[in-house]
Amino acid sequence: MATKHETIRQYLSTSDVARAGGVHPNTVLLYEAWGYLQGVTRTPTGYRQFTHEHVRQMQFVRLTLQVPYPGGKALIESCVRKAAMGDLDEALQMVFAYLSRVHAEQAYADQAVAALESWANARECGAHGAVLQIRDAARTVGLSVDVLRSWERSGLLDVPRNPTNGYRLYEAREIGRLQIIRLLRMAGYSPLAILRMLLYLDEGHHTHLREVLDTPRPQDEVYVAADRWLTSLAALEMRVRAAIANLEERIALQTSICTPGFYNEKR
Repeated sequence: MATKHETIRQYLSTSDVARAGGVHPNTVLLYEAWGYLQGVTRTPTGYRQFTHEHVRQMQFVRLTLQVPYPGGKALIESCVRKAAMGDLDEALQMVFAYLSRVHAEQAYADQAVAALESWANARECGAHGAVLQIRDAARTVGLSVDVLRSWERSGLLDVPRNPTNGYRLYEAREIGRLQIIRLLRMAGYSPLAILRMLLYLDEGHHTHLREVLDTPRPQDEVYVAADRWLTSLAALEMRVRAAIANLEERIALQTSICTPGFYNEKR
């Protein structure tokens, strides 16, 4: 499957495909072995003969197989293999389904930020109330005791203690903080992003929480997409839309080549 200009050079080398995809040639061979690139012929001497369609397959792989993977990786991996096998219409339906997942993830992340902003503006209210020990606090927020201890060690909260016996004392303020941390974690934000925002909040700031949650400090090292979750989801949406355009272009090429009289019309 090639356009008029692509017929000038019918076959491409492994290095050509690697260059087009911005990867090492060994990655091209791995993708072929994994079924992400299919229909590769060989010369009598065993050299691979890639085409411009394989370049489009490679570009599709590079657009889709990048973290994060809302709802898991299985759907998009299956989509990549379908596209490589030439089942472009089915692959297009799958990538639209994946885009819906991305939109749902973005909505959940935005809802969590809205809840955070509401909590931040009202957190001084109800600072007192029932005092719970760690097991009761864990049960109240639906987490394990180990998670609460881990969050405390990570600096996400500082729980006051009974001066007599050293037991942790969770009041309404600590419970509310636990609930917002839990919500943000479930929405995809990393512990580092949440800590960054909470430190900012503890300094007395109540505005621009969304930006702080999504913007690492100069001293922070960004290791995962969830450290900039909103930005990562926006970038993911752009890649998925580009993947849709990739498939639509290939479907159009496939349709035009299969149309009777296509070549006569082009002359």
